[in-house]
Amino acid sequence: MSINFLITTLIVVLAPGTGVLYTLGAGLSHGKRASLLAALGCTLGIVPHLAAALLGLAAVLHASALAFQSIKIAGVGYLLLMAWQTLKDNGSFALDAAGTRRSPARIITSGILLNILNPKLSIFFFAFLPQFVTGDEAAPLLRISELGGIFMAVTLVVFIGYGLFAAQLRRFVIGRTTVIAWMRRTFAASFVALGVKLALAER
Repeated sequence: MSINFLITTLIVVLAPGTGVLYTLGAGLSHGKRASLLAALGCTLGIVPHLAAALLGLAAVLHASALAFQSIKIAGVGYLLLMAWQTLKDNGSFALDAAGTRRSPARIITSGILLNILNPKLSIFFFAFLPQFVTGDEAAPLLRISELGGIFMAVTLVVFIGYGLFAAQLRRFVIGRTTVIAWMRRTFAASFVALGVKLALAER
C-alpha cells in the first residue's frame, strides 16, 4: 500500500464535509454513543459509491448529465431538510444528559443517506482509487476493493475521533440555552452552505 494513498486519504477524510458535520452534531447533541453510530452510518454510506465505481456506474454518472443532476438534486434537498430539522426541531438538537432522544436506526440511516446522496463521491472513487492501481495488477478490481476498504476504515476511525471530541464538549454547553441556539443556527447554516456547494458542483 502506497504511503501517498494513505496521506491523500487522510487529507480527504479530515476535510470538513457533510459526514464530519453530521458526526460532530450527533456527538454534541446526543453524546458518545450517538457519535459512534453517526460515524458508522457515514462510513456505510460509502459502500454504494465504491460498488458503483467497481461496476462502472460512476462512469455513467460522469457521462450522463441527467443521472448526475437527479442525484445531486436529491442530495441538495436532503441537506436542506437536515438544515430545517436542525434549526426548527429543538428536540432533535437538544443537549440532554441522557443523550437518547434519537433512535440508533435513525442516526445510522441519516448518516448513510447523507453520503449516498452525494454523486461527487462516486466520481471521486472512480477517479481516485484507480490512480493507485498499477497497470500490471493481476486483479485490479480486487485491488480497488482493498483500497476502498482502507478508505472506509480510515473514515470510520477519523469520524469516531471527531464524534468523541464533540461528545466531550457536551458538558460545557448542556443547559446553556443561548449556546445551544447558536449551535443549531451554525449547524443549519453549514448544511445550507454544503447544499449550495453541491448544487453548484459540476460533473
